[in-house]
Amino acid sequence: MKKYFIIGLCTATLSISSCKKSSFDEFYRDPSKVTETTVDKQFAGMIYGYRQLIVPDYRNYFVTILPTIARYIQIDGWANEANQLTPGAAAIDDRWSRYYEGLAQFRELETTYNNSDPLIQGETRIFYLTAKILFYDQTQQIVDLHGDIPWSQAGKLSSNGGDYSISYAPYDTAIDIYTAMLDDLATIEEELNSLTVPSTSNFSSQDLVNNGDVELWKKYCNSLRLRMLTRVSASSQFSSRAQSEIAEIANDLSSLILTNADNAQLDVFDASTGINATGFQDALESWNGNIAGKVMIDHMLANLDPRLPFIFEPGAEADGRYIGLDQSLTGSVQSNLITGPAASGGGTIAIYNRSTFSRNDYFPGMLISASEVNFLLAEYFLKAGNMASAKTFFENGIKESIALFQQIRAVSNDILVPAAAAPTATQINTYINNVNWDGNTNKIELIAYQKWLHFNMMQPVENWAEVRRLDYPTFLFRVQNSDIQKTVPVKFNLPSSEQVYNSTNYQAVAGQDNVNTKLFWDVN
Repeated sequence: MKKYFIIGLCTATLSISSCKKSSFDEFYRDPSKVTETTVDKQFAGMIYGYRQLIVPDYRNYFVTILPTIARYIQIDGWANEANQLTPGAAAIDDRWSRYYEGLAQFRELETTYNNSDPLIQGETRIFYLTAKILFYDQTQQIVDLHGDIPWSQAGKLSSNGGDYSISYAPYDTAIDIYTAMLDDLATIEEELNSLTVPSTSNFSSQDLVNNGDVELWKKYCNSLRLRMLTRVSASSQFSSRAQSEIAEIANDLSSLILTNADNAQLDVFDASTGINATGFQDALESWNGNIAGKVMIDHMLANLDPRLPFIFEPGAEADGRYIGLDQSLTGSVQSNLITGPAASGGGTIAIYNRSTFSRNDYFPGMLISASEVNFLLAEYFLKAGNMASAKTFFENGIKESIALFQQIRAVSNDILVPAAAAPTATQINTYINNVNWDGNTNKIELIAYQKWLHFNMMQPVENWAEVRRLDYPTFLFRVQNSDIQKTVPVKFNLPSSEQVYNSTNYQAVAGQDNVNTKLFWDVN
């Protein structure tokens, strides 16, 4: 807690009159060196604060994702080792800190907005509403990682006048947080329908996500609602609400992200600025974090997935073959396959395509994509008994995913791996036929597999949440008798700093602070 008390004292101010994405760093100022802020400047500051959790970042991937989530859902391969299913303290602490840095930025925006006169509030209303959408997106992810967290009263040291004695934040339950966010998102969506942005507003130049397009923010808002409602739809606390509200959202498809042109994402326009994916290379490549897993490679090969050459590349010694690392092997055998001499099979394992992923300084920060929304709708219509619509959205989700990875490769500034030819309509239809929606009785498993393939290393936090919710795909792990954790965690535990700095409030959640206590929505 002490960490984000300090952050809460910082007022992030941007000296911006016309801030374009390409020149963002030029206008960003060290929060500790400024004395005043405005709502619009704080808005851009919050987006900048969360950039490390949105655009591929070295610390987020190397410290948090690769040693934990990437293993739990086998979106990459690794050499088996002792205690490999126990999340490390650094992984947990790092992402927790990044979230609360952004939360503190949002609280400053909220305070600035609430303390503004009514005229300023009217002019900056659009900043406040859209900031909440992005903030709730990041909050949903941290709740899905930990469960109960300090939230409604967190990050308020500045507004509390620097008084630590009243600023130690109590924990909000995950259920209460989801309820508050879903309530507010529904209100925001309704207000965006009638909100007029003043002609004098600089929203379009400060908005680093949708370039000032209110319709895209509305689609982001409704798509986030659909994701969150689906996430909690099987829980007793939300099942009735989820059913009615998802039906309402699905009845107005124009308000959702259904094509890649409408994706909610943080683009990189200039890799020399602070918003870039330049740390992706060291994160994935330095300790062989880009190894392809056998389950994913085998699935793509068996079904002739046209995304394969865009997502992966063959091992240097594999003669063009795609081979995934088998996690049932011993660590020594796996290490030899990854880095051993070619004479004994080394260098044959496929890796994530370096020109698409790790060396692509322009890899976008994906918030919500068209494929995700299409798959969510496929699940809804499947459960509603509308098989024709379910199939349509399922197949649309696949098509948008295939197109998206081509687009991501196309913006790359790296040509180490030659770009594959665009898949033909025949190839795409062959893959869809091979997946075989009509002939498969377990259609939820089909949807889950496509989500897992689509999210892969691009959105690992969402990927893990959906694997836990749907219980597909399934994976086998090699464990040792001496391992502390012998099963895949169902969530992260809380950082040790909470016991030290927020000890009184921590006691309320101490009993559930372990990696084997399921979240309320994880009912399978």
